Amino acid sequence: MAKVGFVGLGRMGHGMAGRYLDAGFTVSVWNRSKAKAEDLIARGARWAASPADAADGADAVVTMVADDEASRSVWLGENGAAAKMKAGSLAIECSTVSHQHALDMAREVRGRGLVYIDCPVTGLPQAAAAGKLTLLVGADAADLDSAKPYLAPIGDVIRHFGAVGTGTVYKLINNLMGAVQIASLAEGIAMAEQAGLDMNLVAEAMATGAVASPQVIRHSKRMVARDFSGASFTAALRHKDAAYAVALAETLLPDIPVSRAALAVYERAKASAPDDDEGKMIEIVSQLK
Repeated sequence: MAKVGFVGLGRMGHGMAGRYLDAGFTVSVWNRSKAKAEDLIARGARWAASPADAADGADAVVTMVADDEASRSVWLGENGAAAKMKAGSLAIECSTVSHQHALDMAREVRGRGLVYIDCPVTGLPQAAAAGKLTLLVGADAADLDSAKPYLAPIGDVIRHFGAVGTGTVYKLINNLMGAVQIASLAEGIAMAEQAGLDMNLVAEAMATGAVASPQVIRHSKRMVARDFSGASFTAALRHKDAAYAVALAETLLPDIPVSRAALAVYERAKASAPDDDEGKMIEIVSQLK
């Protein structure tokens, strides 16, 4: 049976790693906190002492970590996965990283005789656990064909945007647009509250009217109710993704006022409540005078 090393067991990574077990792969897992791996170990995963240990003998290594720094550490740092991967094996980056980082990693990992693809994902943690993620891939066509058996357990839709780095470009666009939508939603709800509107009606109208989007539908009622339980995405992670996206946009477009404005609001949210659900943006916006 094919062997997979999985690195990073956060809200998304935990469910993704479980999918490889469900599919019958031999799975080694590593995370900064072993506690997050206990149930996976009980299901048959091998606990690895380091990313390198997780990668030892693996046919593919999949990472799902927070940012560029974490990605570089788990791939190329001391006891990084690349040090133990066998020539020709797959390095699958599911983390949302910056575009330049994806290009740099591809160059460095390929220099070690490995196959690198960027494969950030969209979907909530429930979709990760069910293998229903959408995979946003940047890879050579032949490399993607080789990777498909290792992508099938975690996603039911593959969108191949082109060469390495293109999957990350689209993911950053996607998450930047989400940041703009959530920030503007919070501003709209705060305006409605200040004007004395029936907020239950406002939430219903937003979630079913012309401005409805998956972000608006998910967050409008929660913002009105100030219900931020069950966080699926934090303010800190959205800020990180928006910052990476704005940095990329600044190399492609002469001016990006909307994107910069959303990033500035998320900067406040990150400073106030970095690990809370991003829907708490409503509390930040409501306090702006």
